[in-house]
Amino acid sequence: MQRYVEVMDTTLRDGEQTNSVSFSVSEKLTIAQLLLQEVKVDRIEVASARVSDGELQSVQGITRWAEAHQMLEKVEVLTFVDGGVSIEWMKKAGAKVMNLLTKGSLNHLKHQLRKTPEQHFEDIAREFERAEANDLIVNVYLEDWSNGMRNSPEYVFQFLDFLTSKTSVRRILLPDTLGILTPKETTNFIRQTLDRYPKHHFEFHAHNDYDLGTANVLAAVMEGVHGIHLTVNGMGERAGNAPLASAIAVIKDFVKDVETSVVEESLYTVSKIVETFSGLRIPENKPIVGENVFTQTAGIHADGDKKNNLYFSELMPERFGRKRVYALGKTSGKANIENNLRDLGIYLADEDLKKVTAHIIALGDKKEVVTKEDLPFIISDVLDSNAIANTVQIVNYVLTHAANLNPSATVKIAFGEEIFEENAQGDGQYDAFMKALGKIFDKKKIKLPRLVDYFVRIPPGGDTDALCETIITWNYNKKEFKTRGLDSDQTVSAIKATQKVLNIIIE
Repeated sequence: MQRYVEVMDTTLRDGEQTNSVSFSVSEKLTIAQLLLQEVKVDRIEVASARVSDGELQSVQGITRWAEAHQMLEKVEVLTFVDGGVSIEWMKKAGAKVMNLLTKGSLNHLKHQLRKTPEQHFEDIAREFERAEANDLIVNVYLEDWSNGMRNSPEYVFQFLDFLTSKTSVRRILLPDTLGILTPKETTNFIRQTLDRYPKHHFEFHAHNDYDLGTANVLAAVMEGVHGIHLTVNGMGERAGNAPLASAIAVIKDFVKDVETSVVEESLYTVSKIVETFSGLRIPENKPIVGENVFTQTAGIHADGDKKNNLYFSELMPERFGRKRVYALGKTSGKANIENNLRDLGIYLADEDLKKVTAHIIALGDKKEVVTKEDLPFIISDVLDSNAIANTVQIVNYVLTHAANLNPSATVKIAFGEEIFEENAQGDGQYDAFMKALGKIFDKKKIKLPRLVDYFVRIPPGGDTDALCETIITWNYNKKEFKTRGLDSDQTVSAIKATQKVLNIIIE
């Protein structure tokens, strides 16, 4: 039988405690709607009571919408043991479910509240009475529960004995407040708790200070916890909380007898929206939602995918509404490029594919970023170059540009075995190059073609840092020619286009 685990998303409460993050009223409502309607988490924690007037307006907007969609009990607010002040705030906000923050370790109880367990329990009991009088549902957080289990388990169990026998608590929430647990400890502490209180609902709330948040969520779920708390993109105080996308993928793939309500295909969408609203950029290598995580760079991996999907796992991009990408760069092999060409509907002969591959690797060595959209331009340049004889070669050139000095160029050209070198100044670097070239052609008694038009563009959708194409229209002996050059540097691409026309007229 499948065991159901509830997912409570706390991006709008714990996630908003990320340094420098503050969602607007409309942003909070949008995220709440996405989480409940598209991602389909079971519940959302949207705010802390008493924080600000803006927070009150945000919660009022969410609760009005939730009530209209029969989802009011899915909206929760963090409250405090404060003599009913939080409850009054809840009533103004229109919220129905309160997550009461209490002390889950003796250390916090003694040094922050300076009370005995009995005094704390009495205060909590009175909060329950007020909540019940106002028809509110109460869940209870045991703040610092992980340290409580490590250092004062007698107090934790004394507290749980009180909660499970003396109150109407709906869910008991067990936070690793400082993110200090190991998976082994999480397993052990959850097991002790569930064995002792088998009839009550317990949820685990992981923080990520040691980067163990997802691992601890997995351990808690495998041990039988009834619910987990997560945030979009792992947002939260300090190092954040266990990330929603990673935790859901891990549970689905490694705990086969457990199911959740979460729609995996919506995880990437909500991740990008929260990234935009929060202003916090998602690392490119972040699992599931990072830009690079479904990108194969090494040619051997692309080749393996072609041969029986050797580098595939259960973590397929289509699960999350994404696609596998084969990057183009210096580690690209023929298989990487073939995969990208296939997406564009282009097929090349093996010899041509080798030449295109060599060209892309050369660009990668220059640390240029090549995109799929650049490929048709690269192919055109490579095949065009192959079709033109290489009688005239521009062996070398130096272009200079300095303040208050005319640009200059020194050019060395080979006509078969003959080598010529000249320099000249011009209005720009390319103009200087052409004037130096003119001197060489005068020596050969050959007329240079006249430049009619000069057009520069980048591949649509391509990366401006990687490639630009220069298309030059020439007139020679009343005939018109067009040549193209491709390079990351605009002047160099023009020089490449020029070498092509020189070979056309000499031929």
